[in-house]
Amino acid sequence: MKQILQTIAQELNTALRNVEAAVQLLDEGATVPFIARYRKEVTGGLDDTQMRDLESRLGYLRELEERREAILRSIREQDKLTPELEQKIIEADTKSRLEDLYLPYKPKRRTKGQIAIEAGLEPLADALLGNPELDPETEATGYLNPEQKIESSKDALDGAKYILMERFAEDADLIQKLRNFVWEEGRLTAAVMAGKEKEGEKFSDYFEHSEALKTTPSHRALAMFRGRNEGVLSLNIQLGDEASASPCEAMVADHWNLSFSNRPADKWLSEVVRWTWKIKLYIHLETDLLGQLRERAEADAIQVFSSNLKDLLLSAPAGPRATIGLDPGLRTGVKMAVIDATGKVLDHGAIFPTPPQNKLAEAGAVLLKMIKTYNIELIAIGNGTASRETDKFVGDLLAAHPELNTTKVMVNESGASIYSASEYAAKEFPDLDVTIRGAVSIARRLQDPLAELVKIEPKSIGVGQYQHDVSQTALSRSLDAVVEDCVNAVGVDVNTASPALLTRVSGLNASIAANLVQYRDENGMFKDRESLKKVPRLGDKTFEQAAGFLRVMNGDNPLDSSAVHPESYSVVDKIVQQCGRQVGSLIGDSTFLRGLKPEQYVDDKFGLPTIRDIIIELDKPGRDPRPEFKTASFKDGIEKVSDLQPDMILEGCVTNVTNFGAFVDIGVHQDGLVHISALSHQFVKDPREVVKAGDIVKVKVLDVDIQRKRIALSMRLDDKATPQDKASRDNNRRSGGGKAKQPRQQESENNNALAAAFAKAKQGGRL
Repeated sequence: MKQILQTIAQELNTALRNVEAAVQLLDEGATVPFIARYRKEVTGGLDDTQMRDLESRLGYLRELEERREAILRSIREQDKLTPELEQKIIEADTKSRLEDLYLPYKPKRRTKGQIAIEAGLEPLADALLGNPELDPETEATGYLNPEQKIESSKDALDGAKYILMERFAEDADLIQKLRNFVWEEGRLTAAVMAGKEKEGEKFSDYFEHSEALKTTPSHRALAMFRGRNEGVLSLNIQLGDEASASPCEAMVADHWNLSFSNRPADKWLSEVVRWTWKIKLYIHLETDLLGQLRERAEADAIQVFSSNLKDLLLSAPAGPRATIGLDPGLRTGVKMAVIDATGKVLDHGAIFPTPPQNKLAEAGAVLLKMIKTYNIELIAIGNGTASRETDKFVGDLLAAHPELNTTKVMVNESGASIYSASEYAAKEFPDLDVTIRGAVSIARRLQDPLAELVKIEPKSIGVGQYQHDVSQTALSRSLDAVVEDCVNAVGVDVNTASPALLTRVSGLNASIAANLVQYRDENGMFKDRESLKKVPRLGDKTFEQAAGFLRVMNGDNPLDSSAVHPESYSVVDKIVQQCGRQVGSLIGDSTFLRGLKPEQYVDDKFGLPTIRDIIIELDKPGRDPRPEFKTASFKDGIEKVSDLQPDMILEGCVTNVTNFGAFVDIGVHQDGLVHISALSHQFVKDPREVVKAGDIVKVKVLDVDIQRKRIALSMRLDDKATPQDKASRDNNRRSGGGKAKQPRQQESENNNALAAAFAKAKQGGRL
């Protein structure tokens, strides 16, 4: 365990004692948000991101340690554990290295090599390997054994070859060298399967594609893996010129101190090396490295999704304002839901201002009446089907009535339909139609995106990159962590929060959240945090984890509406006693608070980081980390892709950020892409350096491909549009600078070719 903690401390660049304290807290049941916010003294100020990394690495390294112990136990039981092997296993720092070392000792079905050993051919293999001056045919005659089906020299030599092939292929140090070499020098090649050209047209970018394995971006890797899974593409790792011997064969030979000239056994040994690489090692390493590439691509994709989800959850709330939610549609009309400032449903219905009904006057009268009746400040319009038609209808109505203090806002409705049909929505609105529930969700997510989006499974929100191609378990784990961090960063009003929101609070679960809401319904609003302890199953440990993130607004104690933890109220009492003022008068008095000296209040229980946090919180209690609310204005008359023209400058909202750029909703039912190279005049390594989901941006239209529904945009407004013809567009969309895959050719079996490859590899310093 000590080694695990030291490894994590080194990776996080922090003191060992900080990691030890953090791990102890995690093992005791503390949550990441609680540790990051309220235990800074003992962790050295590790933030939530570092704590998440620590938690992830701790799990991996503990699994690694368990596997290490199991392998040592297995080899020890076989009585084959040497001090040297044990040391290598102890020093193994990855699961792949550990499995490489275990490979020769791993229980397996009888192989050809094992059968050959049982037939007594191992001395022949050892003799030819140790002395290439021996003639293989002559030596083999001494091992003929009809009872073991070794009836000729060829049978004996084949058996000896299988023995050496397995020995060579199970050498952990050799496998590690080859794995590193192939990763550094290999090229990932993709080709279309015969007859799949038409069916797999969406993968046409990769029909003839080749790029460096180690630098293949995650989005291209996942696209190719999807193409392979759908039977459209074949994927291979290519090394150098396929017409000649692989340099890896030379590496195998060098590792076993083999050099080939014209000695009697050289030809046979070179054949063993060639077969070892082609039949054993190449297939194993190709599978292994493609798996490694996929893992890395999945990790990147999950990180992209997590980052976008965080940005979306922490996007600006419009606040507690009376709102009408509109869920646009054509044939079925536009569904309406009116909610008050607290999110309570006041009214609902449907209007038909869109084709084919086009009942504009009637729909306008209904909407206008609702706006006036309920003093509506905001109209949230879902961005799905018929959204631009609905947006125009609402805009015309508001323009005709300038006396109204009402603003229309286009809202991303991803996941609203999933929520409306969910069990949670059915419990929340048992008497409302599914379509009306969707309109309610759209209105509420404008008021408070975080509070509403937590009701939807994170994977359904739709801000991911190849989200269905990655490990769903790993994706869910990462997204759940993001939701938890966001909810606790903002804090939760305990008297208005839904069970879904409360469930995400540090220390709470679905059962306790339900108990809390039930207690609130039966006993009225909470007056202070201390009364939370009366909730069934909300014990002292849970209270410790949750209390700082639960806010009691306008309660008996002003501190209960802040992020100051109840365990730290005594610090505020000291400040109050020293200055002779009431707590309420201290809150927000920046001049006074900035004059305090935090060092004066440090004691054995509360350190300097906590004291500073308390003073900052008193200055701006319950401050919301989310940005100011802003909206995008879509250009009138631009409602579909065909309305776009090159060089148009439009305003839009960033909906998704990937490793290769950002997608922007410009109001045409199809997001446009700002490629990473068009985000800024400066070099951009990560698009998130420039934009995040929810940002309002101005973009220029560079190119529109109506047939493929692709829109190229630029945030560099001085860029000139360069519309391309179809031929050049098809050529340019090979984003990797795709190189045609060369046909596989029969590899020469000439010893000189192997010797030349060996010499070339050594000359390049690769051996």
